[in-house]
Amino acid sequence: MSLNASNIRLTEWTSCGGCAAKWGASLLSDLVADLPAGFDTSVLVGLAPFDDAAVYQITDDVALVSTTDFFPPLVDNPFDFGAIAAANACSDVFAMGGRVILAVNIAAFPENLPHDVIAAIFSAASEVVMQAGGTIAGGHTIRNPEPIFGLAVQGVVHPKRIFRKAGAQAGDIAMVSKPIGTGLVTAAGTDAQKHAAILGMKTLNREAAEALQSCGHGVHAVTDVTGYGLAGHGWEVAERSAVSLSIETSRIPTYDGARELASAGHRTGGDPRNRAYVGSHLRSSVDDASVALCMDPQTSGGLLAAVHPSSVSALQDHGFVVIGEFDDGDPQVRLS
Repeated sequence: MSLNASNIRLTEWTSCGGCAAKWGASLLSDLVADLPAGFDTSVLVGLAPFDDAAVYQITDDVALVSTTDFFPPLVDNPFDFGAIAAANACSDVFAMGGRVILAVNIAAFPENLPHDVIAAIFSAASEVVMQAGGTIAGGHTIRNPEPIFGLAVQGVVHPKRIFRKAGAQAGDIAMVSKPIGTGLVTAAGTDAQKHAAILGMKTLNREAAEALQSCGHGVHAVTDVTGYGLAGHGWEVAERSAVSLSIETSRIPTYDGARELASAGHRTGGDPRNRAYVGSHLRSSVDDASVALCMDPQTSGGLLAAVHPSSVSALQDHGFVVIGEFDDGDPQVRLS
């Protein structure tokens, strides 16, 4: 039987996939710290400190949001892979409060990967970028032993309405817009559980970002939950904001099967790296399965937001779930 987009299993072509393929956050932070600092005052968000995307002011009312994201397949179906990669890449623009306008493909494929498989990946990505409000206008493809795909995405945002990781305040409520558990479920879940997680990963964060923008000054900090897990990205918000983040693990929305897989002892390759990243800044009174959920690397995860209590109800109407709160105290993540 010849290979085609309907019967190929992309995960058999790679050693790791999704955001679990990211370098550990501790190593990456050290590398970024060694890069020279920029001096262009139009760079509103750059490497010092880094955020979910770079932001460059063009006019008094318009700033460019620029990001890139790519990874090996974590799912078998080429259409799903292209859609997830596109949703994940667009997510950084939404995490900064922007709207997507343009994207270019970043692709590396084995020469013997069937052409219809590649076409399916490109087609699905294009459809998702259109749903995000933008257009794919080009890209670059090279040969590589393992398939890798993603996008460089450009968006726009008002310079005074940028979401950042810093800014959470004591008394803020911590909310997330998507369930947790994509790493665990795609690695060891049933077909039905994987299907539900795939649908979640293909879902854009556009509506969530627009809901946050509608809350105006009630939103104090935002990031998207990806490869460093809920705890890792939560730690970044806490550290940048000089507050403590308390998470009630029983309130965390999870994909079907994720809690059971964690309780059964399943762990992803990113789990130990994410634990090392949070390190001594983690305080936990829960079992290791609950910790593992918070360390599970997410692909195309939801938005984590620190919001004033007055904004909670409106965000719940758009699917956000309360998972904890921010408090005064040394920056840390507390799991209960």
